[in-house]
Amino acid sequence: GVDNSMDSESEGSEEENPAEMTTTQIFSRRFQLSVPKLASRRRVVQRLLSDLLHVSHRLFSDSFFPMLEPVIGVGSACEGWSPHKEEDVVYCMFVPLKPPPGHAFHLELDTAGHMPQRSMRIRVELVCTCTGEQNTLCFLHHSEEELKRNQVASLLYTLCTGPYLDVEKIALWFQTFVISAWSVVSQSCHYNVRVLPSSRSCKMKLTKASGRSLFVETIFSVQQGDSDIFLSSQPTEAQLLPSTTWMESYAVAEAKFFSHVARQAPPRRCHLKCLRLCARLLEGSGFSIYALKTTVMHLLTLIPLSEWQHRYLLLRVDDIMHYLRCCLEEKQLKHFFFDSEDMPEEISLPPAFQGAQPLNLFQHLAQDPAAQTAAMQEFDKL
Repeated sequence: GVDNSMDSESEGSEEENPAEMTTTQIFSRRFQLSVPKLASRRRVVQRLLSDLLHVSHRLFSDSFFPMLEPVIGVGSACEGWSPHKEEDVVYCMFVPLKPPPGHAFHLELDTAGHMPQRSMRIRVELVCTCTGEQNTLCFLHHSEEELKRNQVASLLYTLCTGPYLDVEKIALWFQTFVISAWSVVSQSCHYNVRVLPSSRSCKMKLTKASGRSLFVETIFSVQQGDSDIFLSSQPTEAQLLPSTTWMESYAVAEAKFFSHVARQAPPRRCHLKCLRLCARLLEGSGFSIYALKTTVMHLLTLIPLSEWQHRYLLLRVDDIMHYLRCCLEEKQLKHFFFDSEDMPEEISLPPAFQGAQPLNLFQHLAQDPAAQTAAMQEFDKL
């Protein structure tokens, strides 16, 4: 699992005399940069979802729906730097799916290849479960009649389209489960749940009696081997995808990278503050927050962590914006997780990532000079 211990970033606690406030402090104030109660709320969300999954294990133990693994917090809110106002923060949680008994998942690369994210399909195959000593029914070797008589339906009949795992069917199944199971979850006495429309994930609005709300998005995922790279039901960019298409996601590896940095960096570190600040600066522009995050991850391996103390905040913000501008100029921003020598050991990548050509997040600019010129102009205005 991911140790989300990256939220202890200290906020200036010394007494501030307005006359002596530094530019950094004024800058921080102007962007309301106190870390919101992200960490404690993330823990509430994780507890709540693990309660829900506990119910699902009891409910579905005899059926052949996917097995739901413990949730993993991903994205800016769980990494501790969400640029949004407190009431707009969405807590993203991956729920990894494992095949039920008698089934296996095979990952197939989608030839359509949506760069910079690779897309895949998950083929579900039936596996023999005839073990002799148990009287388990085997989907391969028992007759349709026997299976029907015991009301056993394989995953292929419930949540697949053809042989492929169907994102939209899984989302609907899980949403229905949440609505029906909510009343037996221990947290249901504190929160009302409303499942919001979403075809590829489960979005929930949890409201307390006080009227305060929490937004949670549960994203279904399938692990690639035993690596930290998953297939995700929800693409990072808004795009229309076939319901059997899953996108390669690096979100778990990113969360692990940020917790690694939190453990290594000095106290009063400012990398999350820099991220939040730059995200605010880029708000409303055409620049993706993902490009910004990738830039910061690169710089965290290039600039010694001792130089990320709070007193260097403005210098680091300057470095980040400068690095982004250079990448725009060169029309190249390398994806962080490919063939990187600086990868912390606890991050596990698929063998194929070693020596692979890194994806270029600015590929679209390399192909379209007019878009690059426009991007440069917009950046310089910022």
